[in-house]
Amino acid sequence: MSLLKMRITALLALFLTTIAQAGATTLDKKIDAVFAPFSDAFSKIAFTSINILGVQVPVLILLLIVASVVFTVYLGFINIWGFKYAISQLTKKNNGDDKCGEVSSLQALSTALSGTIGLGSIAGVAIAISVGGPGAMFWMFCGAFFGMASKFCECTLAVKYRRFNDDGTVSGGPMFYIAHGLTRKGMRPLGQFLALLFASMCIPASLGGGNMLQVNQATNQIINITGGANSFFYSNSWICGLIIATLIGLTIIGGIKSISKVASKVIPLMCALYVFMAFFIIFTHFTQIPEVFGTILREAFMPNSVSGGIIGCIIIGMRRSIQSNEAGAGSAPIAYAASKTKEPVSQGFISLLEPFFTILVCSMTAFVIIITKEYLSYNTGITGIQLTSAAFSSAFPYAQYVLSIVIILFALTTVISWAYYGQKAWGYIFGEGKKRIKTFQIIFCTFTVIGCSMNLQSVVDFTDATMLAMAFPNLIALFILMPEIKKDLKDYCKRHNVQNPL
Repeated sequence: MSLLKMRITALLALFLTTIAQAGATTLDKKIDAVFAPFSDAFSKIAFTSINILGVQVPVLILLLIVASVVFTVYLGFINIWGFKYAISQLTKKNNGDDKCGEVSSLQALSTALSGTIGLGSIAGVAIAISVGGPGAMFWMFCGAFFGMASKFCECTLAVKYRRFNDDGTVSGGPMFYIAHGLTRKGMRPLGQFLALLFASMCIPASLGGGNMLQVNQATNQIINITGGANSFFYSNSWICGLIIATLIGLTIIGGIKSISKVASKVIPLMCALYVFMAFFIIFTHFTQIPEVFGTILREAFMPNSVSGGIIGCIIIGMRRSIQSNEAGAGSAPIAYAASKTKEPVSQGFISLLEPFFTILVCSMTAFVIIITKEYLSYNTGITGIQLTSAAFSSAFPYAQYVLSIVIILFALTTVISWAYYGQKAWGYIFGEGKKRIKTFQIIFCTFTVIGCSMNLQSVVDFTDATMLAMAFPNLIALFILMPEIKKDLKDYCKRHNVQNPL
């Protein structure tokens, strides 16, 4: 028997064994028993680590840290001097026309934000604090700050190398700037390989972090407010998944225009409601704000009960940072590529705001959790939305019900945005014919049901692994194309009289 046949046989045996082990348990547990081993195996590969000062550091996280710092320095700290200009570009009239894309710059930003300001900013922060302590929030902030430069690079290239299809739609993102950008550099074979690798990783990332984690935490919140372990959905969470999958399917059929319209209306409203609730709690505890800052800074550099000490805390913070703002992962550029603009650099400036807005929501969540001290009651293992919900509920009654509405809508907008990302990656590999795209949409909605039924640890590991896997080919291309990005930035600033230190 060949090695390939042996591996296929072993994989089939594992699949059948896990089903058999599920026995007569509930459907939820059967689903988790079948898919968790595959999720765990993939995560182990993606989190290949090296030893630094006695701590195992995932190679891909180290690459993300180095890349974001290098881009920031190389572009003269564009995340600082370009911020004010980015706001002015967002509020001005589009400099393109209807033939330049499918959605406005604001709608493109809203779509990208709907993919980032989701449960990664609510449940993700809670997960970071429950595992890495309050200090993990400091490193999440650092990841977002330096990630602004990474976001600028990838979104500028996404608009520059996008493709206009015969039906008027736009296809863009890392798949295209990796392939065509590296071809221009005389690296066509490498470009084709990395582009295909990125698209191959983007698909499971859309199924994982963009789908399974969101619905998993939204379902947990529904269970929390309907009786916990006594809730009907406790053993039948797949029903929640089926309902959510139906809503998602009805939305993603309309493509980026339908998604952007939903996102541009829902995201500002939900952010305003969530931030108002958070500000109310923080304001009522304003005397404790200095203590919160002190706790975050102290725990960032001298963490208690965190495996690996400060390095372990950094790793936890960066893992949650990549899941919350996705800078360097290459997902958001797929949305920005559809913007109506003739200036790639202009859209790049606007994309600077995305990690900033994301970290604002993350900071609100962290402050509420720390200021109410609820995290001290959740130090026995990984937890997500339960911790955030408990923190809000401890401040004023019925908060968990209002929060549930926010969480569900955040989850829905994030999922439909990632459905678009995954759909574009699927189309890059298999073609964008209607039947082929329909196949992906069915698969995507199926994983919505699966995500509701899996345990949180497996979903989180799979989420982080797939997003880090996406970042690998994307960052390699960004390093190679750095001189081109800097040249385009200088030319743009000269033509538009933008003051910069380059």
